[in-house]
Amino acid sequence: MVAREFRGAWVACVYNIDWPSSKGLSGSAQRGQLIAILDRMASLNMNAVIFQVRPHGDAVYRSSIEPWSPWLTGTMGKSPGYDPLEFCIAEAHKRGIEVHAWFNPFRALSNASMPVSSNHITKTHPSLIRRFKNYKWMDPSVSTSRQRALSVMLDVVRRYDVDGLHIDDYFYPYPDVKNGVATPTFPDGKSPSQRRSAVDGFVKDMYQGVKKAKPWVRVGISPFGIWRPGVPQGTEAGIDACEHLAADSRKWLKNGWCDYMSPQLYWRIKGPQSYTSLLTWWRRQGSRPVWPGIATSRIKSTDDPGRPASEIVNQVEYSRTIGRNYAGHVHWSAKALMTSRGGISATLQKSKYQEPALVPPMPWLSKKAPGTPGISAAKSGSGVGLRWSRVAGAAKYAVQARYGKRWTLVKVVPGNLGSLTLSGAPDAIAVSAVDRYGNTSAPAVVGRVR
Repeated sequence: MVAREFRGAWVACVYNIDWPSSKGLSGSAQRGQLIAILDRMASLNMNAVIFQVRPHGDAVYRSSIEPWSPWLTGTMGKSPGYDPLEFCIAEAHKRGIEVHAWFNPFRALSNASMPVSSNHITKTHPSLIRRFKNYKWMDPSVSTSRQRALSVMLDVVRRYDVDGLHIDDYFYPYPDVKNGVATPTFPDGKSPSQRRSAVDGFVKDMYQGVKKAKPWVRVGISPFGIWRPGVPQGTEAGIDACEHLAADSRKWLKNGWCDYMSPQLYWRIKGPQSYTSLLTWWRRQGSRPVWPGIATSRIKSTDDPGRPASEIVNQVEYSRTIGRNYAGHVHWSAKALMTSRGGISATLQKSKYQEPALVPPMPWLSKKAPGTPGISAAKSGSGVGLRWSRVAGAAKYAVQARYGKRWTLVKVVPGNLGSLTLSGAPDAIAVSAVDRYGNTSAPAVVGRVR
């Protein structure tokens, strides 16, 4: 049985949080940094990156709709000389890693004073823009704003070989909340229920649009980790995501308007926002997988002084044992794994990620398994050379080996490969084809090569 677990990490471009490390680097330097992130993910046996492609009405890819992101070159609209999303997909897929394109649907500018290009939405559609605190925001209550976001997303889904589409927690911007009262009020003249209705419609349309374009592309949503204050009982929260952000994320999960949900459960296991209590609640709210976001970046941080790496290790373990459906979790963010805060990367490698894992399947979309490859094996130096016939519809191949009585998943390789050399003398080898929905074929098995 092949191990199944979603092991992801967010790669944020905004403010150069994860990548690139600063604005204005050469294209080769940017590519080198991205390869280093993907190499680290591969060394940790992780299988997905959630790559930010639209921080605020801009693009980390070639777009005819929106300008190049300033977090690449330092100037909005200026090309970095290559296509970062295309490059990320090619390099990730070589390593058996999925790429989920991460969009912010309605944030127009994270800082209202940022210089913009002439084709940025604040210039081309000023009637859609609302000023809120220090943000500029595309008004989600206006259908043109929603259609713009959908057009941008579906453009990427159609043109790029992405494995997933991902949106985060910002629908309406976070207000300041004191004693349950939010200030300022978003200047759209709408009630909270009207805003929720608009966002609900957007999420439903987004899911249906992606499924119509490419049904195998996973749709993921990462809402604020607490649906409403006091839910589950005893949970404390200043923000009411339903009321203040128009994010009725429980409804989306219940209605199946996503293929996975990653609520941002950035708190500790013990406390008034208990990770375990919240995860238990979330996994009871629907039939789709809930893969919690965990704050690896808070290890030994000013956000959570004294947080040990063991807190994250324990959260990974709990994500495997609490509730139902397939296991998985997402690290915030890649930088914490790159710097190995508190030794977390080495610890995960030794104790939790010893072997690769396949991304779980999506049986609500497809249960049809691909065909079984034909395989052959022969001695190759001190190891075994393995070859297999490529199967129609296979996106990956899972290669397992048995040494003694125990089977292990040795490697997940991209669908364009048909050979691999294994070290040592395994007692048996198995190869399974894996399609875009995560379905696996019956394994083709060969015994020990003598």
